[in-house]
Amino acid sequence: MSIHQILKQYWGYDQFRPFQEEIIQSVLEGKDTLALLPTGGGKSVCYQVPALARDGLCLVVSPLIALIKDQVENLKQKGIPALAIYSGMHFIEIRKILQNGSNGPFKFLYVSPERLETALFQEYLPALHINLLAVDEAHCISQWGYDFRPTYLRIANLREQLPGVPVLAVTASATRTVQDDIITQLQFAGDHRRFEPSFERPNLSYSVFQVASKQQKLLEILKNVAGTSIVYCKSRKRTKEVAELLNRNGIQSDHYHAGLTHEERSKRQDNWFRNKTRVMVCTNAFGMGIDKPDVRTVVHFDLPDCIENYYQEAGRAGRDGKRAYAVLLTGGRETDELVQQTGIRYPEPEEIKSIYIGLMNHLQVAAGTGEGQSFDLDLAGFASLFKFNLLQVTYALKALEQEGLVSFNEMFFKPSTVVFNATREMIDDTGNMYPGLDYLIKGLLRSYEGIFDFPATINENRLSSFLQTDAGIIRNDLNKLHELGIIDYNAQKDSPQILLLKNRMYADSYSFNIAGYRNRKAAYEKRVAAMISYIELDSECRSRYIGRYFDAPVDRSCGICDNCINKKEVEISTDEFEAISAKIYQLVQPAPVPVQSLISNWKGKSRIRAWKVIDFLVGENKLKTDGKGSIGV
Repeated sequence: MSIHQILKQYWGYDQFRPFQEEIIQSVLEGKDTLALLPTGGGKSVCYQVPALARDGLCLVVSPLIALIKDQVENLKQKGIPALAIYSGMHFIEIRKILQNGSNGPFKFLYVSPERLETALFQEYLPALHINLLAVDEAHCISQWGYDFRPTYLRIANLREQLPGVPVLAVTASATRTVQDDIITQLQFAGDHRRFEPSFERPNLSYSVFQVASKQQKLLEILKNVAGTSIVYCKSRKRTKEVAELLNRNGIQSDHYHAGLTHEERSKRQDNWFRNKTRVMVCTNAFGMGIDKPDVRTVVHFDLPDCIENYYQEAGRAGRDGKRAYAVLLTGGRETDELVQQTGIRYPEPEEIKSIYIGLMNHLQVAAGTGEGQSFDLDLAGFASLFKFNLLQVTYALKALEQEGLVSFNEMFFKPSTVVFNATREMIDDTGNMYPGLDYLIKGLLRSYEGIFDFPATINENRLSSFLQTDAGIIRNDLNKLHELGIIDYNAQKDSPQILLLKNRMYADSYSFNIAGYRNRKAAYEKRVAAMISYIELDSECRSRYIGRYFDAPVDRSCGICDNCINKKEVEISTDEFEAISAKIYQLVQPAPVPVQSLISNWKGKSRIRAWKVIDFLVGENKLKTDGKGSIGV
């Protein structure tokens, strides 16, 4: 099929979105390609369509397990066979997936970056018939980016093993420095292409409000602007508090963060997506992969720490092209606190070492061992047990992740899976020897197609309903079949996971790249400074500022951000200037008048215009000040 036929059959669209077709053609021509598309710009289509237009399998590297699962599920719903490998999966399960990828009709294999260099993956790679290497969230490969992940650096090693296979790197936002670094790190060929659409969003109005009460301002915004909204907060506690505030004031809301169970997150997200809930109050754990076009407002209740995150999150508003609002609320000493965050986000290297040693002891990992092992990790429990500050532990883990020592996933969820290990004869014998388990064997075989060849994702509660048996009994009997070796049953996990990417270092050989760490800290400070500058803008168009930050200047002012609107409202026509001047001369002619008394003759926006006229007349020496706060001729 042609790319347009593929788009129509699987996505139902007659036309591509801006830049999608050009990016797809570049990939089909075999060129390495970097594509920057804003949130909601359809990045995944840019590698999914060309992969479907060719024989073979598309290898997609993505750091976000939740997003990988969403993408795979969406493809399956479209009738497109797809697979995924990520941290926390068992050896047998991964081997089955790779076998299916080598021999089956699958078109996509999603892989988290730490899996790329495992011996098992390398063993199967030549048999996978890769037609395209797609790198999602490509900014993660650059240490100058806002979300550097050293495991991404391993992607380049694949290029030698995949000669002639083009690379498509996609991201929503990256400065020119980060873009150049992506191209270098992924070893793009000299004839590579770069697509960088404008960062202008003509329907999105950006505003910043310095307020005494964020709660009151939020209520005012949501009462004045109808429709679906997202409210971003920095802490889990704050999401719940703000959602309760909105509900008390008649605005149907819910809260969302990584600490909720997978079922609870899915339910709340679905209710919001279906407009059963109007406002989602959330941390930045919410939003990835969500393409809801009719979001009218995105409000940042707390300050984001960089323009990249803000632009991506704010960009979830107005994807339908209709007027939408991105509002940032600030007050008090928040910008000072943002500057002070540097010390919290970048603990001293000695503190990081202490946390690393404590973590290895907590996980009972012996020196020289541990690579490839994953563990459930109760972060708060570990911090409390070893008397570490929780924030300190969180950011120390981030530093260890950026050093390539561990991978920490706070939103890890792995559903239950079952695959049969036994032959049909053995299964029949088991049913005869253990008649109490026969119902479950038959139920699994009836319910899950391909369960002999591939680990099937099961839901014990649905199985319970189908078999009219208590879910607890189902789980118990699944474990019995597992112990008998008839099935490989891996029960659901819904807890934070830490994966060790390297063996535990011996105490006398502990190493940490302090120079690189300091450079990343300096880059973070630069991003914070840019965010504060955005907050404090008082005249420049906010859309133009964002474009300039990303080294992609916007040609014209947006006309709809708060600064553009304020500028319009204080522009003075010649007739209005003359009318205000005449009134000023009339008021000050008899004797000098105190400025406050003079300006009180105008109200609202007219007062701002009167100030401008007074400033002009004083500057031209047509009015004089007496040094005591009065103005005369």
